[in-house]
Amino acid sequence: MGVTVKASLGKTKYYTEVVAGENQLITDEPVDKGGQNKGFNPFEILATSLASCTAATLRMYIDRKEWNVEKINVEVDLENFPITKLAVFKRNISFEGTNLDAEQLKRLHTIADACPVHKILTNEIEILTKFS
Repeated sequence: MGVTVKASLGKTKYYTEVVAGENQLITDEPVDKGGQNKGFNPFEILATSLASCTAATLRMYIDRKEWNVEKINVEVDLENFPITKLAVFKRNISFEGTNLDAEQLKRLHTIADACPVHKILTNEIEILTKFS
């Protein structure tokens, strides 16, 4: 699956308009980094990708199995360690309005790890840059 995202940043420090198809969002940097904190920062967007993909993947599976789960909560903490080139994603998943047994939870853990963003982040990544 291919995705194209376009980001445009003018002279207002670090207020960036991002467009993907018909959807738009704003990213920015926190005030202490020179931004105005008017949107998610890039690290928050990265963590958001994992959290939202995990929730959607779990919902698809739960609905297919016809399990009664009222709400899926996914919290992702991202810590970046540039010196050691290590990034650690801590993902906490909880469910509301249900009593899932141990076997169901084990299966859901496998499904969470099969979310497409999880797969991308745990596979080899290559970034090709071109100036035009």
